[in-house]
Amino acid sequence: MKGRPLLVFTVCWICGSGMACALSGWSLIVGLIGAFVCLPLLLRWIDLRGWSILLLIGALVGGAVHWEWNDGRNRSSLPDITHMAAEDLDGYAATFEGTLMSDVRIDGDRADFEMQVTSMHPLSDASLAPALEVRTAPNLRERLMVQVRLAEEEEQQVAAGWKRGDSITLTGALALPGEARNFGGFDYRNYLRTLHIHWLFKVKGASSVTTVPPEGLGKLNILRWNDIVRHKLGAAVERIFPEPHAGYMKGLIIGMANDIDPDTYGQFSQLGLTHILAISGTHVAVYVASLLLLLSWLRLTRETSLTIVLLLIPAYVLLSGGSPSVIRAGIMSMIGLYMARRGLARDGLQMISAAALLMMWWNPYFLLSVSFQLSFLVTAGLMIYMPLINRIFSGWPKGLAATASVTVTAQLISFPVTILYFNQFSLLSFVANFLLVSLISAIVLPLGTVALILSFIWMPLAKPLAWIAIMLNKLTFVSVEWMNSLPGFVLIWPTPSLLWIAAYYAILYALLRFLHRGRGDQPVVQGTEEDTAPLNRQYVGGTPETALGLSGVPNVSSQGRNKGGREANPGSMTTLSASIAWPEYTSAFAARGAGFYSGERMNLFHKWMCALLALSFVVGLWWAYQTPQPAGTGVVQFLDIGQGDSTLITTPEGKHILVDGGGTVQFGKSEQSWKTRRDPYEVGAKVVVPLLKKRGIHRLDAVIVTHADQDHAGGLQAVLEQIPVERFMFNGTTSGTANFEKLLDTVIDKQIPIYAIRQGMSYAPDGETRLHFIYPDLEKAMHTGERLPVSDHQNHDSVVFLLEMAGASLLFTGDMDASAEQDLLFMIHDGSLAASFGQYDADATLADVSVQEIFTRQSGENHEFPVTIDVLKVAHHGSKTSSTEAWLQYWSASASVISAGANNTYGHPNPGVLERLADSGTEIYRTDQMGEIQMKIKDGKIDVRYKLMMDDS
Repeated sequence: MKGRPLLVFTVCWICGSGMACALSGWSLIVGLIGAFVCLPLLLRWIDLRGWSILLLIGALVGGAVHWEWNDGRNRSSLPDITHMAAEDLDGYAATFEGTLMSDVRIDGDRADFEMQVTSMHPLSDASLAPALEVRTAPNLRERLMVQVRLAEEEEQQVAAGWKRGDSITLTGALALPGEARNFGGFDYRNYLRTLHIHWLFKVKGASSVTTVPPEGLGKLNILRWNDIVRHKLGAAVERIFPEPHAGYMKGLIIGMANDIDPDTYGQFSQLGLTHILAISGTHVAVYVASLLLLLSWLRLTRETSLTIVLLLIPAYVLLSGGSPSVIRAGIMSMIGLYMARRGLARDGLQMISAAALLMMWWNPYFLLSVSFQLSFLVTAGLMIYMPLINRIFSGWPKGLAATASVTVTAQLISFPVTILYFNQFSLLSFVANFLLVSLISAIVLPLGTVALILSFIWMPLAKPLAWIAIMLNKLTFVSVEWMNSLPGFVLIWPTPSLLWIAAYYAILYALLRFLHRGRGDQPVVQGTEEDTAPLNRQYVGGTPETALGLSGVPNVSSQGRNKGGREANPGSMTTLSASIAWPEYTSAFAARGAGFYSGERMNLFHKWMCALLALSFVVGLWWAYQTPQPAGTGVVQFLDIGQGDSTLITTPEGKHILVDGGGTVQFGKSEQSWKTRRDPYEVGAKVVVPLLKKRGIHRLDAVIVTHADQDHAGGLQAVLEQIPVERFMFNGTTSGTANFEKLLDTVIDKQIPIYAIRQGMSYAPDGETRLHFIYPDLEKAMHTGERLPVSDHQNHDSVVFLLEMAGASLLFTGDMDASAEQDLLFMIHDGSLAASFGQYDADATLADVSVQEIFTRQSGENHEFPVTIDVLKVAHHGSKTSSTEAWLQYWSASASVISAGANNTYGHPNPGVLERLADSGTEIYRTDQMGEIQMKIKDGKIDVRYKLMMDDS
């Protein structure tokens, strides 16, 4: 490390920025002091002295100060200008003038873009307008995320005419971006803040938007022309490729990932192949290598070729969308080309350090980008870990060994970040990347690019190449779908801690290092003039061009040119392009000896160390895979999924039961197909499933759907498709809707045991937990093979059960109505409910399975229901159609939970219900005000926490 001062400086800078991001105030100061205390150990390891120590300390402090300075300035100016609190501005109607600052994204009936505001004219209070306009016109510099709800299909074409750089005037209402309403949920407000955006501006209809194209120098807006070129390229791709290939190829060639079919993206995501669907460092490397090779064929001098490519890289970065991974690759390639032209030594780790430092200085929020993190980690990991992993495949043929080394290294390095953000990892990811990445990047990508270029020259010439690419795409899609269909390979991981991630990388490196040095032999050094570095360089297991299938091409040297300055062998430019475009495939550390031990003593020592490290690595993975849960504690999590119900019950022994899954209710008419979005918001896929994965729910022991309404059952489709389920329970009826029929078909296709709940059943998932099903009392028993009855009264027929867990009792009521409450109270009083627990009938199952292990028979004579309970799940989101006074008085719940969407159109919870709850003396918890509500239960004591602070207004 001593030979790489820029690397050490950058690492310290990033550490300082990371500490400032995670900490604030005095905690940040304490953290920096703690870092200074640990510095002597680091300094001893990297052997720094004198002014270098001050430089390192300056980098640590500088990174923290730079973050704090930028973060402190990142705030909205609207509250100061309007003299109104942010909460009061939510819903504030106004007219804004400014500049359109992004490409316009049109999806169904919505158009989204960013604008830079220069003036504001309020509509809420006309008397304030003149004074406010004077104050805001010279000072207002606010960036807004604009959402235009299109009223007619024709307005899609109008919105398509809005371009970056246009002067824009629009009327609408301000809205605060949504924040995370569940523990570990996605925080849209924080995400927009990293883009320096603090407000949404919602506009109704394209008629409320007026745009004027720029004049004069404004026409020279590079980004505006870049958007136009990207759209023309996208249209050209659509002309030569049918769907779903068009969206796939647009993402592959020009980085327009939003147009990729959601199902295709989901399939690739599950196998860890999404890096292929967006422009990344591989694309930049192919671009650089292809240009250098082309220019060498044109017999241009080496210096001229390097200069031309260096100047063309920024154009490609812009054209591909400018994601963090592309910017990183572009900066590294430009540095490499410049140093190659000057004849300077190139060090991959120094180059990536320079790229990271430049990007962090320009925008410190890059640190929070998943693309930034994965790009830099994988690239640096290939430089550091791949020379060690190469030895594992030393006996393989060179081409296969290089591909395997790259695949294994990239997968091992990206694994912690993958489970940190996506909470799943497919064991087939290694195979998929090994087989498909080379096919896609080396064949499909060049074919598609050439076909795209030829389409502008002569379409008949482009069609054959496009046809070949389509055939290869079909092969890819079939392979991906087949691998995803294999059960048991996708593992769900809870969100790991940063400490565990650091330990993972440290143990992995130590293990590979000991395996590498334990052999007692020294690797062969194969340096070239183009790949020198401050340290002695090495290529273990082959040169970078070997790893790319470019072996057999002679190395470039200064003696390789003729007197005219041209390359004696034009093909040698390929080697140069490989070393510049793929520096991560070269070794990063010096060759070292076998260590201080020798002979049998050395081998024994390394064997024991390797065994210990391997055991630590495996134990660490096993520990991280376990679902976190306090010992002997049950947890009931009332998820905030908007207007609907979804509750996750985790028993003291680690069983998981999901009650309902929410669902997005569609109000649009079927004939308005133009409003359908490419990737519509669906509660199950966007909220419920990600939360289950983040909490490490590997499988659900039971899914209970209280009734077939969409806001309870709709989200379960995504759950069943992505989370293994042991048993499915419902009220034994269907609503007859297509969505619920599809849900039942999925249950049957996956061979999940189905149980029709009837009054009198009990389910005991573990020794401390029992669910007593006390409703519905359906007269018709369900038998295997019978057609499900259609019920038009799903609310009335909701599954109601009493949960007794860890000494506490909770009553779940679904959407039961007042009539069902009255019926149930009558059965309790006359004893028929207790008697029903002695009349258990195993024919209640719809599946040909035994239920004796699940449902238990109880004696109705001795079973008594409690007069009071600890928690009541209030029926039907607090609707006035239920929660009668007699019902609340009978149960006398200590606490009540209402699941309702914030600002829902139904007016839930009803004021009358809230008044009756308050009169009953119960403590009220509401998801619309508190977000997710969690109750931890142990020894009869309930500890409650919720995500948001309650609104006392």
